[in-house]
Amino acid sequence: MSIRKAIFPAAGLGTRFLPATKSSPKEMLPLVDKPMIQYVVEEAVKSGIKDITIVTGRRKQAIEDFFDISFELEHELEKKGKKELLDEMKQISNMAVVSYIRQKEPLGLGHAIWVARDLVGSETFAVLLGDDIIDSEVPCLKQMIDVYNKYKCSVLAVQRVAKKDISKYGVIDAHKLESNVYHVQDMVEKPEASNAPSDLAIIGRYILTPEIFDCLEKTKEDKSGEIQLTNGLRLLRKKQAIYACEFEGERYDAGSKIGFLKATVEFALKRDDLAGEFKEYLKKMAAQYLDLPVLNTPKSR
Repeated sequence: MSIRKAIFPAAGLGTRFLPATKSSPKEMLPLVDKPMIQYVVEEAVKSGIKDITIVTGRRKQAIEDFFDISFELEHELEKKGKKELLDEMKQISNMAVVSYIRQKEPLGLGHAIWVARDLVGSETFAVLLGDDIIDSEVPCLKQMIDVYNKYKCSVLAVQRVAKKDISKYGVIDAHKLESNVYHVQDMVEKPEASNAPSDLAIIGRYILTPEIFDCLEKTKEDKSGEIQLTNGLRLLRKKQAIYACEFEGERYDAGSKIGFLKATVEFALKRDDLAGEFKEYLKKMAAQYLDLPVLNTPKSR
C-alpha cells in the first residue's frame, strides 16, 4: 500500500518569533509570499500524500482558514479578471484533503503525533514539521518513501550537522547500508557534542509505521514534562527495524530567526520576478554594511 496520510504538528507556541506569533501562528509566517506551512504541504502533495491531518492548538484558526475556500476573495479576483491569481488560490484549497485535531496542551512532538492516531488508523504515515523547509529537485519525503518501499519499515530523514550544533538535534547511531541509507541502532535526544554517536541529525521528516502509537502511549514524559518522539522511536526499534535516509537538498531551519532570514533571501533569489531587482538591492546592502565594493552588473549589448 502506498503512503497516503501525513501528520503536520502545528500546535507549538512559536516563542522564538514573539511578538509576531503572539496572535498569529508561526506556521503562517511568510517566506516571500507563501506561508511556511504551504511549502511543506506542497512537498507532501508532490510526494503522493492525499490526506493531511494538521494538529493545532489555540490561536491557530488562521491555518484552517488558509486551506479553506475563500468565497469573498475568489469572487473579487474573478470580478477583477485576475485569473492566474484566482487559480493559485483555488489550488491551495484543493491540493489535498485536510483535517484538523487539537492538541490541548503543548506536551511535545510525540504527544502531538499520538493525538492524531484515530485519524491515521492502521496505516504507515508521514510526519512533516513546518520548521524545516527543504528545497530539493526530488522532494525530501519522496526520497524517504523510496527507502520505505524497499525496506517496509519506519524511515527518518537525517542530515550531517556541525559538531557545534549537534546538541540541538536527535542524533542517530547507525550502520550504513547504501550511499544514503542507514540501519538505525540507537538514537540520542540532544546529546553534548562529546557524547554524540555520530554527526547524523534527525531532521523534521518521518515515515512511521502505526506501531509507533503504542510506543508513544508507553513513553514516559521527560524532565520538561513532554513526550519526546525520539524516546518513542527507541521503543519502536526494539520491535522492528528503523532506517534513516540522508536526503539530497538544501534544508533551512526556518524555526530560528537566522534560518528564516536565510530562507527568505534564497527563495526570493530563485524567483524570476524578484531576483534581478533583489540582487541589486543586496549588492548595495553589502557595500553599505559589509564595506564591500559595489559590483556593477555588465550591461547586455
